[in-house]
Amino acid sequence: MGIHNYSEIGKLNKVLLHRLGEEIEGLVPNNFERLLFDDIPYLKVAKEEHDAFADLLRKNGVEVVYYTEETAKAIKDAKVKEKFLNEILDASNIKSQGIREALYDYLAGMDEERMVEKIIAGVQKDEIGAIEGKSLADHIASSYPFYMDPMPNLYFTRDPGACVGDGLSVHHMHTAARQREPIFLKYMFDYNKDFAPEGSQLWYNHDMDYSIEGGDVLVLNKDIVAIGLSERTTADAIERFARNVLGKSTFNKILVFDIPKRRAFMHLDTVFTMVDHDKFTIHPEIEGPLQLFEISLDKEGNPRFSSITDALPNILAHELKLPAVDLIRCGGADFMAAQREQWNDGSNTLAIAPGKVVTYERNYVTNDLLDKKGIKVLTIPSAEISRGRGGPRCMSCPINRDDL
Repeated sequence: MGIHNYSEIGKLNKVLLHRLGEEIEGLVPNNFERLLFDDIPYLKVAKEEHDAFADLLRKNGVEVVYYTEETAKAIKDAKVKEKFLNEILDASNIKSQGIREALYDYLAGMDEERMVEKIIAGVQKDEIGAIEGKSLADHIASSYPFYMDPMPNLYFTRDPGACVGDGLSVHHMHTAARQREPIFLKYMFDYNKDFAPEGSQLWYNHDMDYSIEGGDVLVLNKDIVAIGLSERTTADAIERFARNVLGKSTFNKILVFDIPKRRAFMHLDTVFTMVDHDKFTIHPEIEGPLQLFEISLDKEGNPRFSSITDALPNILAHELKLPAVDLIRCGGADFMAAQREQWNDGSNTLAIAPGKVVTYERNYVTNDLLDKKGIKVLTIPSAEISRGRGGPRCMSCPINRDDL
């Protein structure tokens, strides 16, 4: 079952997840800023909650595959494994040649799956022991415990890439902490034909110059992709993506949402998701005047840019050719509930079929509103996984959906 994704709400058939592991234990208050966290999930419970998420998907007919196993399949060949490890080390900000050589030797001796797990978990200094000094950098003492940083953000598999149509967009991540994550996905694309069969398109690559992240990419239907112009996705990246996709697929329009550039509005899907043909969740703070742009092709096949000024419901109804759309506010009319549930990603729903979504059980105000609007709500426990500041959509990369 290869890459095929022409909507946000078509029945979900296959999804890529990452089950939290040792990397979460690498979080301490001293590295929160460096690793983009502001709390520490309790790993034992976080794993149980993530497993409940995966089990719920399986019970609803979804094939669940994982980052570790899919990457390990891709690097079975010894030369591919060597190339992958060198690319990871190149992206790991290692200044010392001696440390790099020691890390290479340490990781290369592992089997493929264990090597991938260890790269994600990070490599602490005491795992390798004393390194023969080959430069001043080798001898400079530091209290930081890692030679290779852990990757705790990887359980948000939405961001390193997005399956769009019959192709994959492998992303250039905005922050240094997440630069290595798309490398796993690129190797899956290049060398794992279960994941990306022959003929799959590559719309964007992580070595391109401008940052774009998957939480900003929403496939509204077979014609339109919505992208958030956000804190982490740039206008240049959106234009490059548009040039690669338009005219080479069924998609004929990119709808650009200019959202506030701050962490609370990190990606478009933290404030806006599609839950049915004509229904969307939305954070009230972006419901007001919002600048939108449209990218399409002119008759000569060149990109054409225009701005859109209208109320969001009118824009969506017009673009999706619907009589009207319903915006379901996170937290409803209760200002306090809206703030509280937005903090816990109340707007970040994962549709697994039209009108059927997965949410965090803790966002009970928003969940009740969804239920009253006729949306089937499947909840998962989230006391610990929610500490990473991402919801069910953030934690999932849909690979294959039924067409609408």
